This record gives sequence, C-alpha cells and structure tokens, in this order.
Amino acid sequence: MTRLDSNPWSLRIDGPASGAVNMARDLTLLDHAERTGATTLRLYRWSPHCLSLGRNEPALRRYDRARIEDRGLDTVRRPTGGRAVWHGRELTYAVTAPLERFGGLAGAYREIHELLADALRLIGAEPVLAAPPGRVAGLTAGACFATASGGELMIEDQKIVGSAQLTQGNAFLQHGSVLLEDGQSLISELSSTSSHRRPAAEVHLTALIGRPIGFDELSTAVCQAAGGAWGAPETTSAAGELLPASEHLERFSDPGWTWRR
Repeated sequence: MTRLDSNPWSLRIDGPASGAVNMARDLTLLDHAERTGATTLRLYRWSPHCLSLGRNEPALRRYDRARIEDRGLDTVRRPTGGRAVWHGRELTYAVTAPLERFGGLAGAYREIHELLADALRLIGAEPVLAAPPGRVAGLTAGACFATASGGELMIEDQKIVGSAQLTQGNAFLQHGSVLLEDGQSLISELSSTSSHRRPAAEVHLTALIGRPIGFDELSTAVCQAAGGAWGAPETTSAAGELLPASEHLERFSDPGWTWRR
C-alpha cells in the first residue's frame, strides 16, 4: 500500500444522518479534495435507514415508488453509479483524494479494498478480493450486493463490501457499504415487477463471523488499518464541523433528482 505520511490525511467519524445529508457531505468532501488536494477518510451511518439508488439506475422502471413512499422509506440517489443498496445496520466509508495519490481510479479501488480487508481480518474475518466475472452485471440486475463485478471483498463467496466511484477534476470519491447486521432482501420486495425480483442474499458480517459486529468495533479496526497503511491521520473531525454545501443538500433532498429516471 501507498504510505501517505508525507501527504497528510484526515479522519472523520460522523454520527448517523439522512441519505440526503450523507450524500451531500461526501460531495462536499470531494469539492474540498479537488480544491485543496486533501485526502479524507470518512466513516458514517444512516438515520433513518435508507434506500440509495445508483446515479444512472432506471429506478422508475425497476422499483415501486408508491410502495416505497407508502412505507415512508428514506430514499436518495447517489452521485456515484451502480445499483441499489439498502443502508441499515452497516458501516459506510468514503475516501476523497487527488487521483494521483493512488495512481488513478483502479489503484484507489484496489488499495482501499485491501485496507478494508486488513480491517476485517482484525475482527476475525477472512475476506478475499473477488475475481472479475465473465460479464459485468447491468443496472437492471438487482441489488448491488446480488453480484460481484470484480475487486470487491468477499467472505465465503458472499459479497460483503460494495463500492462505487466518482471523479471530479483531479480528485475522486469512493464510497461503499460494509454490511454488519442487515442484508439486502428488502430491495427485492420493493421491485415493481416480478421478473426483476431477484432476491438478494441476507448476508452480513454478524452471520458470516458468527458473533455480533457493531459499527464501533469495525470503525476502530478500519482506523487501525488506515493508520498502518497511511500513517497517523492529521486531524479527526467531528460531524458538526463539516456542513454540506447547500446546493448539494438541495439536490439530494429533491424527489425530482431521486426519481429522475
């Protein structure tokens, strides 16, 4: 892994927030990375629990919007691509940094997942990186965790970490979910047509490891792994110190953006 000792990085562990706030905070950090060259690792969770849709996912065709709204589920469209994720009891991470720091998107994807693999080993898991499949699953293939597209973290042939990326100028955002105690079966229940209801396995760390795994335990392991790979962080920020840019929060709160396609 790349040592970042000569290029300081910051750590943020944020309290639970809504889907709109979480996505706006990630983009605010991406703006900061593009403007200043800063590298930040952010760990967070969601309250209320939230359904996130990929940036280009055909949500109106795939999901029953009326059923989702009748159930009062928080829903947001991510700035990154990929397929739907149910954010329940999980740890979500985000890394924002200059592209050159990791040698490009592919290098960042691999290195960040290797760091997460080290963290999972610290809590007793045995993850491996998924090999590329024969073909890449399309946006209508079901939940993000239903299939692996190569490079994700697997435990016992089950995808346990799903990630997505976005570039902006000379910087990038990579964020993703580590399932702690909730799987993704709710997504198939929200599908609008039976032909698209591909059940997602109810897979999570607690089930795979055989004991409860909470946010605090895994966040401590991620911090330890990041420190070992990148050196000590320059600062640790509290949640309230970063307010999402108003234009980002307005967009992610807008149903017109969430259900734009």
